[in-house]
Amino acid sequence: MALIGFIISLVSLFFMAIALIPFLGWLNWFVSPFAFIGLIVNLISIVSGGRRLLGVIGVVLCLGVMFASIVRLVLGLGIV
Repeated sequence: MALIGFIISLVSLFFMAIALIPFLGWLNWFVSPFAFIGLIVNLISIVSGGRRLLGVIGVVLCLGVMFASIVRLVLGLGIV
């Protein structure tokens, strides 16, 4: 479960990096919910045990991606 959450975190980080390109800010509307799903999966993996380190790294990545994408949406007025 932790590996799945970590992979979701990496995928959302990749798409957030693409969404930083000008005029692709609309992609953040999809990145934020995807990162939130990854956050939930990582939190479940931390609570259930197993590979806690991957879960913690995934939580940090998802929170960073969510913060950056929401800030980008606010600065770009939700479109740019």
